Amino acid sequence: MWKGRIKVRLNDLSPAKASRRVRQRVGRGASAGKGKTCGRGHKGQNCRSGGGVRPGFEGGQQPLQRRLPAFGFRSPKALITGEIRLSELARVDGDAVDMESLRRAGLLSLATKRVKIIQSGSITRAVHVKGIRVTAGARQAIEANGGSVTS
Repeated sequence: MWKGRIKVRLNDLSPAKASRRVRQRVGRGASAGKGKTCGRGHKGQNCRSGGGVRPGFEGGQQPLQRRLPAFGFRSPKALITGEIRLSELARVDGDAVDMESLRRAGLLSLATKRVKIIQSGSITRAVHVKGIRVTAGARQAIEANGGSVTS
């Protein structure tokens, strides 16, 4: 990459002047400004190596993460469950609809193990659904077009 007439290389890159502070080196004598106790003060839990309290500790007060109520739940079944709309059944070749035909049509991933057809959109041809769960409204729509649903 060229910058003006100078070729810029990765090993030439450096931050702008004064954009990064120099790390304070502690424990280098009294005249250095951070000698002896190195800015930790005298005695106490925080002056010792390994001292301090764990994250979230509030000095014995009930910590925030325990004061707040627990909430939420993610079902593991939700990760392997899919929904198919009635309008998406038009993308399936043939009149037989099962898990394999839905995968061939690109409506299901390989991770999907359970599927349910829901009433969303409309269907214009007769399809025969086998081995797939169907909502009551979707069942009526399928059977109204001359299709069938078997479990």
